[in-house]
Amino acid sequence: MTDRALVVVRAGALTTVQDRGRPGYAHLGVPRSGALDPAAAALVNRLVGNPPDAAVLETTLDGCAVRPRSTVTVAVGGAPCPVRVGGRPAAWGAPLVVPAGEVLEVGAATAGVRGYLAVGGGITVEPVLGSRATDLLSGLGPAPLADGTVLPLGAPAGPPARVDGAPQPAPPAELVLRVTPGPRDDWFTARAVRDLATRAYRVSAASNRIGLRTEGPALERARTGELPSEGMVLGAVQVPPDGRPVVFLADHPTTGGYPVIAVVRAADLPAAAQALPGTPVRFVPVRRR
Repeated sequence: MTDRALVVVRAGALTTVQDRGRPGYAHLGVPRSGALDPAAAALVNRLVGNPPDAAVLETTLDGCAVRPRSTVTVAVGGAPCPVRVGGRPAAWGAPLVVPAGEVLEVGAATAGVRGYLAVGGGITVEPVLGSRATDLLSGLGPAPLADGTVLPLGAPAGPPARVDGAPQPAPPAELVLRVTPGPRDDWFTARAVRDLATRAYRVSAASNRIGLRTEGPALERARTGELPSEGMVLGAVQVPPDGRPVVFLADHPTTGGYPVIAVVRAADLPAAAQALPGTPVRFVPVRRR
């Protein structure tokens, strides 16, 4: 039994292992997966001296608790939350040392949705197609954490960052998503295209790692029927039969038969990972590059 490991004491609502994902396999029906807020994941890795592609834990809303078998350096970032080591308050957004056997508690998010926990050496579960990421749609990668799960750790790659804390963007009070129209905007009425750009939407509580669902005015079709299944990309704004736009996130399907009215700029998607249900959403059309 190795002492380079974490034991999960409290798994939380949904805690998964994530890294940069497995892009490049869409032609095989494999989603890219990976951290929904890649900038936050990369930052906590940098704080503990890991390379940016090291695997971390992604928590959802209520955090998690783990106990290392040996002394480790960790950092918690993403959604702001209280952090405790051995029952004592500890720093969020900064490297800190957790002694062997002490419990690290990542508390419930005080803002935002998804937190990230990096450990020096990274989480070294067995990779699948070059990634250690959990994919909720395909089932690839390790299962979501359960109480008692033991996670192996790698050897530290470098010293932790010499900072007291690192600035991180606040979760959005309003989610502004720049979109490029198409490829199937011609399947919608002119009014629907105008509504997408001008009407108010909100993040639905039914959102998950597969897609950010919205509540708001239904978008009216100009055509009936369904498309033959075609390729789907990260950020695609697909419109199912109820007419409410769905923004595809990291675990999205690689094909789909509902029309895509627009595609969100990749740079705007990390904010979608932190948008709480009820957050206002604006779709802002931009020109094709």
